[in-house]
Amino acid sequence: MGRLELGISLRGGRSVASHQFHEGALRVLRPHYLDDSGQVCYVVVNPGGAYLGADLFLLDVEVGDGADLLLTTQSATKVYRTPGSFAEQRMTVRLGEGARLELMPDQLIAYREASYRQRTSVTLRPSSSLVMAEVVTPGWSPDGAAFRYEEVRLRNEIHIETDGGTHLLALDNLLIRPPLGDVTGLGFMEGFSHLGSLVVVDARVDQALADRLHHLTAGYDARTGITLTRSVAGTTGLVLRSLSNSTDELNRLLAACTGLLRERWHGQGPLNLRKH
Repeated sequence: MGRLELGISLRGGRSVASHQFHEGALRVLRPHYLDDSGQVCYVVVNPGGAYLGADLFLLDVEVGDGADLLLTTQSATKVYRTPGSFAEQRMTVRLGEGARLELMPDQLIAYREASYRQRTSVTLRPSSSLVMAEVVTPGWSPDGAAFRYEEVRLRNEIHIETDGGTHLLALDNLLIRPPLGDVTGLGFMEGFSHLGSLVVVDARVDQALADRLHHLTAGYDARTGITLTRSVAGTTGLVLRSLSNSTDELNRLLAACTGLLRERWHGQGPLNLRKH
């Protein structure tokens, strides 16, 4: 089991950790500032190197009013065989007024006979900004087949908190269970093996942005669709799904999308985390 708590506050024009706690198989590296915007970058580390059966990882992240956090992982999340159980990650995120979170983990790799469940619950204010990326790839198997894992279940719940209460903005549920049927065909993976997702919640999300991102993704070797959520208190969500046969291609596509948002909304350059 691993547990991580991280609270970020704005002090003197920079975002800093106001609360930090870890136990078990989760921790964070020292903070980095990648530019002069005041955004702080933390890297989550799993010293065990992988997720196994019955593993449970709990993350609690709070970004205070006006604070700005970039959260990533040290390397890919690898899920190995999980006989008799499943590995699970539960993440709770709260964003204050004017707070911003970029959640940019490395890819999730599900190996043969792996079962993995991930639940992320986000509560934000109408003035907050959220960008979450995810890439799911099949791990190596002896016969070279792509879908040898048992299950990958990713669930995102996003709520907008207003003075009048908390309202559900989006429920994004992804479930891939290869043993129960062919997941490669039409209406599912469409002959592809890798999946990329991008979730954006911001008052500046609109149809024009969706159209711009759709045009941007057309230049990549991937099949991409974009959906807008309903609006709550002037805030709208955007969900992008992209199918490909390459982790690198999906990473480039998502980096182009997030780079556009960083430059347009915050005057920042594209991310270059230099992990390897």
